[in-house]
Amino acid sequence: MEDKFTFIVNGKTIVTTEDVNLLDFLRDDLGLISVKDGCKEGACGTCTILVDGKAMKSCIFTTKKIANKEITTIEGFTSREKEVFAYAFTECGAVQCGFCIPGMVIAAKALFLKTLDPTKEEVKKALVGNICRCTGYKKIEEAIMLAAKIFRENIPVPKRECKGLIGTNVHRVDAQAKTLGTAKYAEDYSVDGMCFASAVRSKYPRARVISIDYSEALKLDGVIGVLTAKDVPGKNNIGHLEFISDWDGFIPEGEITRYIGDSIALVVAKDKKTLAKAKELVHVEYEELPGLFTPEEAMADGAPLIHSKPNNILVKEILKRGNSEEAIKNSKYVVTNTYYTPATEHAYLEPECALAIPTEDGVQLYTSSQSVFDEQREVSRFLGLEREQVRVIAAYVGGGFGGKEDMTVQHHAALAAFIFKKPVQVLLTRQESINISTKRHAMKIEMTTACDENGKLTAMKAKLLSDTGAYASLGGPVLQRACTHAAGPYNYQNIDIEGIAVYTNNQPGGAFRGFGVTQSAFAIEANINQLAELVGISPWEIRYRNAIRPGQVLPNGQIADEGTALVETLEAVKDVYENNKIVGIACAMKNAGIGVGLPDIGRCRLTIIDGKVKVRTSAACIGQGVATVCQQMVCETTGITPDLVVVEAPDTHVTPNSGTTTASRQTVFTGEATRQAALALKKELENKSLQELEGWDHYTEYSGITDKMGSDKPNPVSHVAYGYATQIVVLDENGKVTKVAAAHDVGKAINPKALEGQIEGGVVMGLGFALTEIMPIVNGVPKVKFGTLGLFRSTNVPEIESIIVEKNKAELAYGAKGVGEITVIPTGPAVQNAYYKYDGVFRTSLPLEKTAYKK
Repeated sequence: MEDKFTFIVNGKTIVTTEDVNLLDFLRDDLGLISVKDGCKEGACGTCTILVDGKAMKSCIFTTKKIANKEITTIEGFTSREKEVFAYAFTECGAVQCGFCIPGMVIAAKALFLKTLDPTKEEVKKALVGNICRCTGYKKIEEAIMLAAKIFRENIPVPKRECKGLIGTNVHRVDAQAKTLGTAKYAEDYSVDGMCFASAVRSKYPRARVISIDYSEALKLDGVIGVLTAKDVPGKNNIGHLEFISDWDGFIPEGEITRYIGDSIALVVAKDKKTLAKAKELVHVEYEELPGLFTPEEAMADGAPLIHSKPNNILVKEILKRGNSEEAIKNSKYVVTNTYYTPATEHAYLEPECALAIPTEDGVQLYTSSQSVFDEQREVSRFLGLEREQVRVIAAYVGGGFGGKEDMTVQHHAALAAFIFKKPVQVLLTRQESINISTKRHAMKIEMTTACDENGKLTAMKAKLLSDTGAYASLGGPVLQRACTHAAGPYNYQNIDIEGIAVYTNNQPGGAFRGFGVTQSAFAIEANINQLAELVGISPWEIRYRNAIRPGQVLPNGQIADEGTALVETLEAVKDVYENNKIVGIACAMKNAGIGVGLPDIGRCRLTIIDGKVKVRTSAACIGQGVATVCQQMVCETTGITPDLVVVEAPDTHVTPNSGTTTASRQTVFTGEATRQAALALKKELENKSLQELEGWDHYTEYSGITDKMGSDKPNPVSHVAYGYATQIVVLDENGKVTKVAAAHDVGKAINPKALEGQIEGGVVMGLGFALTEIMPIVNGVPKVKFGTLGLFRSTNVPEIESIIVEKNKAELAYGAKGVGEITVIPTGPAVQNAYYKYDGVFRTSLPLEKTAYKK
């Protein structure tokens, strides 16, 4: 007789004979999608539930272990509880990508069962088991305090009136659904007859695949089939950049793997349990080969070639202006250092997932994506189809930070659905995600910087060596951006920069928040601090003397526009710098838009349907809130209220291609396209009502015109806009960070509260990069789990003061510049400077060693 396990879920008695993982049971059997699968190792907290009133991770239980206990998820909350939490988290701006938020709400509920009058420290402690990668925790903590007050004082939930105007704290359009766990991410989609697929990956970073035998797997009941390179009907490679599609979809027999993430075979089965068994029955014979795990090894004479190229160099970048050698020789002070920045894991809370459904002549995909059109292009190429035969619809995206620009699962799901004519879901485990996905590029940077006797910068020279890993991904553009920003946001033009990106057998380097500037800014800002010491002035003062000002020329030759406000950010933090004993400082600049002469277009369609304005754009929201920005653009321009404006999900067959969510570009580019479309609607509304305009449809695009790299113009326009920032890091006598003051020149704050959330999240990510985060890769194999990455938790986070500097009067996107990336850039060097003042040790590698955080 089978054992029966009985427990209560949201007030209902559940009886099952299956002894399975509780997280899987809650999601797959009971359909409770508020319980998210973030890591399945008890580390992230996205699967948090109440077990007999205590916050617990559902992934660490089985149905047998939970017998006779009572479980509550958000689906089981009362209407009052749902209303209060939804309001508090929305009002406080606590929601970005949203994937962690249901777990945070459950943690708050467990705290409220103990006390409805918690202290800030009690709130922080209640969240210690829940990781957020987006928000920096501050606004989540504020939301919990507000919810506690509403419950404690039995306050009715306010009915908030909002006109949706620029510069006001408009509620995010997706905050309520994300808070209550009803927002559907890719894994939350389920259709009848859905099958599951997963790839068998390479056992070795570099090895020849001798043979692939999956005959035993095919004999297993429930296995639909196994696919390999020979089953790919199109081109067996993918790649974010169309002109460098060098990433193999599968490694064929006889060919050589390039890293442990390489796919050998794709197993498709009717259920997850059968899938796991079948993968073990796929036998691959390898001839293991020596790997190349550093750029130096890969560039050595006689090194084996990773790709069919003359050498293992992906790309070289040369950027010269003026006469650096002569200027350095004639300068009063010169410093030279070599810096090392590591590979870093994106650690978005949502693992990669895609669902593909066969259509009459192609496939339809639901994905977690930073660009549905990039996926349409790559999948159609992989399947040998016309682009129109592949429809890609964006689910909610549980964080990206650049890591979801490259495809990981979409092409495999699409192939399986196309071949077997069945809906197929492909989901990476967290460890697969760590092993397979792109990382921040590890770099070695040799930096020389010079100044005169007054601290005026005169010249710099740099050599950057980037580990691009097994495939190109965005290694070229990342290196390019690291080089174009390597001289910093200062007024001098003698620069000599050489960058080299090199293939290795490590995980591919890809886009990551900061896009190469996190690495080069660490070097230039640290060097400038040493120059200040030699001159005998403060690090604040040397920056103030050299800060780029309107009308002056940046090191790359571009003339700073009237909206340039680096000086104002320095002035905004001067008191914090001067009134604290142990402080560090750093400045940064970051482009908005792809720039450098490349096509860069934002697109928007406005359509009137059922008396409402439908905003249609493919701009992906990965937590930054671009949908709300688009709504505000329409409301500000036309006077229409937010309840009449609906921003639709990105869909290749409905929304126009607005490019990838990258380069801090969407608020500027898609925002401007939306503003222009709204201007057309405003004109129509002069003579007609919204109801009379039923069916009206208008398309607009905005194209950023810039000059290519190496332009012979005396003052080329590299990018349409730059944001600037200064951050101050304060340490206590024990070397702990107690405060970060972050002043950011944002042009115009479209939504101040959301903007603060971007700053806070970026600062905390920067603190992790500087102090705690590790990504040890030994001979091509990551030796880390999600729980050991060193991500900041709520109890680590210091006070963060966000200072918004608005100066830009430009018409473009109402003056907004984009802030998503720059927030993370100055934090690392500011921490390095603070520690230099703390103990006199000048550290040149990250994460910093021998600190209060890392011994």
